[in-house]
Amino acid sequence: MRLDFKKLTDAETLSLAISLEEEDGRIYGEFARKLETDYPATAAIFQRMQEEEATHRHRLIERFRERFGEQIPLVRRQDVKGFLTRKPIWLRSVLPMEKIRHEAEVMEVESKQFYERAAARTQDASTRELLNELAEEEAGHINLAENLERKLSDSGMRKEEDHTQRRIFVLQIVQPGLAGLMDGSVSTLAPVFAAAFATKDSWDAFVVGLAASIGAGISMGFAEALSDDGSLSGRGRPYIRGAVCGLMTTLGGIGHTIPFLIPNFYTAMLVAMGVVIVELIAIAWIRHRYMETPLLPAMVQVVLGGILVFAAGVLIGSA
Repeated sequence: MRLDFKKLTDAETLSLAISLEEEDGRIYGEFARKLETDYPATAAIFQRMQEEEATHRHRLIERFRERFGEQIPLVRRQDVKGFLTRKPIWLRSVLPMEKIRHEAEVMEVESKQFYERAAARTQDASTRELLNELAEEEAGHINLAENLERKLSDSGMRKEEDHTQRRIFVLQIVQPGLAGLMDGSVSTLAPVFAAAFATKDSWDAFVVGLAASIGAGISMGFAEALSDDGSLSGRGRPYIRGAVCGLMTTLGGIGHTIPFLIPNFYTAMLVAMGVVIVELIAIAWIRHRYMETPLLPAMVQVVLGGILVFAAGVLIGSA
């Protein structure tokens, strides 16, 4: 049964505050640890905030000892009504920078409101003074984060960190996803259209395309996951890359396979060809957008490869 905040005793309120400061400090420490390699400037912000939370906790413990002795009861945020439910985003292996900054801001605002409400309830003057001081310091944490963020922008470090974040996103998500999409969209053209022209039956072409797409997705997923563990290349966790690559491979093949659910063979063929054109244009745009490949060469390379594979499938199916 969760406790009503309005009915907490001073001892329970101080115990809750101690628990909150410990939890927040550990979360900031996790943020700092995850960011220190690629975002050292932002990691320093969270390291400093962790140290501030530890100072707050020690002050609260001293105040509790002065009033109630050594035995501090266990009161946690989940034991009291009114607190936001936190999703443990700090446990994620891939955590966007903006998500971390937003979470920290929410944490500080919540802490400030807690101390203001707690100070308004207590009848002990010294405890009220401490809680009000902590409320002001939590507000200062919000300003500290904003000021340090401004310094990062002014010094050019924020731009450097944004560039690093983009590089990591490209290495860990875009590259394996693009490799999968290219393989699924291009390599499955031959079996799908070979089956289509050989049988002149939409359902047969769909079955072959579905099998080829799923098989290619599984194969590419394992190949990407086993290629390297990411510790030296900076490409992130292998199972994430493998999942991205495998799913995009399957998606690339499924795209021009689904039209063959249309019963009329010639209509299905025309729609499938249209989907292929869209897929090849999308691949060329992604290469241009994230891999900095000039758009025209990217279009020529992708379209040429697609035409060759498509032609191979048509020739084999028509033989």
